[in-house]
Amino acid sequence: QVQLVESGGGLVQPGGSLRLSCAASGFTLSINAMAWFRQAPGKERELVATISSGGGSTGYSDSVKGRFTISRDNAKNMVYLQMNNLKPEDTAVYYCNRNSRGSYYYAWGQGTQVIVSS
Repeated sequence: QVQLVESGGGLVQPGGSLRLSCAASGFTLSINAMAWFRQAPGKERELVATISSGGGSTGYSDSVKGRFTISRDNAKNMVYLQMNNLKPEDTAVYYCNRNSRGSYYYAWGQGTQVIVSS
């Protein structure tokens, strides 16, 4: 059974930082490119960051480039998203999953809520 468990979200002021974690189980993480997504109320799910299976290549949406950093620790079955200089428009529920590139996604976890507000 595939499980993806996101954590680390919370309420933060604009300009603040959060580090999100994704604990993966039930599949071989080390051969999967991974990604972080987010979904704000009333909006579609958005891809925000990607990372190759070994961690050597990353990519970011224009809206988060320069502020967010994706990383992974395959030995610990973990994927992370460091978020700096947070803005109110970053408010969303954040999810991790495989970077499917047109293929299937694993079952989605519950996500972790990030609220950026003063």
